[in-house]
Amino acid sequence: MRDNILSVKDSISLAKKLNLEGKTIVLVGGVFDILHIGHLRFLINAKRQGDILFVLLENDKKVRKLKGKKRPVNSQKDRAELLSNLKPVDYIVLLPRMKFDKSYDKLIDQLKPKVLAITKGDPGKKHKIRQGKMVNAIVKEVIGRLKSKSTTNLTNMIKGNE
Repeated sequence: MRDNILSVKDSISLAKKLNLEGKTIVLVGGVFDILHIGHLRFLINAKRQGDILFVLLENDKKVRKLKGKKRPVNSQKDRAELLSNLKPVDYIVLLPRMKFDKSYDKLIDQLKPKVLAITKGDPGKKHKIRQGKMVNAIVKEVIGRLKSKSTTNLTNMIKGNE
């Protein structure tokens, strides 16, 4: 595994060090199942908001709950490896199973990012604004959603061609 793919524990230690150095940590989260141009543009624009980009990567069970029983197409480990090779991504945090908002809140509090980058129309925007206030971070919409470029649309298109 690449050294920029981190456990939660290791990400907290690193974030403390980076914050002490005065680095601006930008945080994004998501599934990133089948990477597409929308993901890349989002990550590029998120990275522009600070010095270090952390990607919180959901685990496979959470993805199934969010996206359906046939997802993810790629395992968390494979998704992390792909993301770890993208230029704008500094670190990937492998999220364990987190059942409650309190678990996410605790992690955000420990990482203390300065920016939470989201897409326009993010259904979790209110939640992220609340988390941002907890740690004095700004919530920044860095890109609009590219509806024709979603992973769901891509998987449906592929199924139609089988």
